[in-house]
Amino acid sequence: MCLLVGPAGVGKTLLLKRLQFLSGKDKLGDMEEAPATIPTVGTNLVNVQVGKKTELTVRELGGSMGPIWHSYYKDCRQLLFMVDVSNAAQLSASTIQLLTTLTDDRLQDVSVLILLNKVDLPSSMTLTELKSLMRLDDIVCHAKQNVTVLEISAREGQGLVETIAWLKDNNK
Repeated sequence: MCLLVGPAGVGKTLLLKRLQFLSGKDKLGDMEEAPATIPTVGTNLVNVQVGKKTELTVRELGGSMGPIWHSYYKDCRQLLFMVDVSNAAQLSASTIQLLTTLTDDRLQDVSVLILLNKVDLPSSMTLTELKSLMRLDDIVCHAKQNVTVLEISAREGQGLVETIAWLKDNNK
């Protein structure tokens, strides 16, 4: 099972809807306008096609569930951690949640994809700014896990094909 976590409002539900739509498509050009979403209260399970005959279940955990995310780590094989790069006020809390998540012993053998979402917005921080503010290079270097960082826009579709490819390549 793959877990999708991150603070409230970072775009987790929209990402799942987009991945579900894309998993059966060959091109981003077929993507419709971004669907409306409401904040997830609790969990949300979605199956995503990552290969011709490979389907992966992704469990989204609502941002407000942060204090109990750890109770879902047991069956986790992959972890998607989403950050809103347009929300500077939330960045320090996101970094603390990321560090807390990465240091949990139950996740030491899990592949991790940090998704820097909302890069399409004018208020988004650059990758250089994020690397400095979050100390991303240090996090990636010192994590027990294999950590990948990807800039995406769940709304516009940027990076979603790469996200599916990562899910496929890291499906254990």
